Amino acid sequence: AQYEALAARNLQAAEDWYRARCARLHERAARSQEAVRASRREAGECRRQLQARLVEMESLRGAHQSLERQLQELEERHNAEAAGLQDTIGQLEDDLRNTKNEMARHLREYQDLLNVKMALDIEIAAYRKLLEGEENLFNMGSVGLPSLNSLPSPTYSFQPRSFSSST
Repeated sequence: AQYEALAARNLQAAEDWYRARCARLHERAARSQEAVRASRREAGECRRQLQARLVEMESLRGAHQSLERQLQELEERHNAEAAGLQDTIGQLEDDLRNTKNEMARHLREYQDLLNVKMALDIEIAAYRKLLEGEENLFNMGSVGLPSLNSLPSPTYSFQPRSFSSST
C-alpha cells in the first residue's frame, strides 16, 4: 500500500511534471509561432519594401537615362548653335575687314581728289591773278575809253581752305 501510494504519488508527480512541462512547451511553442508569424510579416513587409525600392530604382534609372539623353541632345544643339555663331562671327569679321579696306580705299581716293582740288584751286588762283593783272593793264592802257571805265572792276580773292583728315 505504501508502495502503491508512493507509486501513485510518483505517477501523479510525474504527470503533473509532464503536464507542467507540456504546458510550458505549448506556451513556448505558441510564443514561437507568434514570433515566426511576426517574422514572416516583417519579412513580407521587407520584401514589399524591397520590391517598391527596386521599382523606384528602375524608375529613377529610366529618368536618369532620359535626362542623360536630353543633356546630350542639348549639348549637341548648343555645339551646333555655337558653330553657327562662330561662322557668323567669321563672316562678320570678314565683312568688317572688307568694309575697313573699302573705307581706306575711299579715304585714299578722297585724299587724292582733295590734293587735285587743292592743286586746281592754286591754279585757279594763279589764273585770277593773271586776269586781274591783265585787267589792270587793260584799264591803264585804255584811259581814253570812258565807256569801259564805267564798268566795275571785278576783284577776285582766293581763300584757301584747310582740310584735315584722320585715318
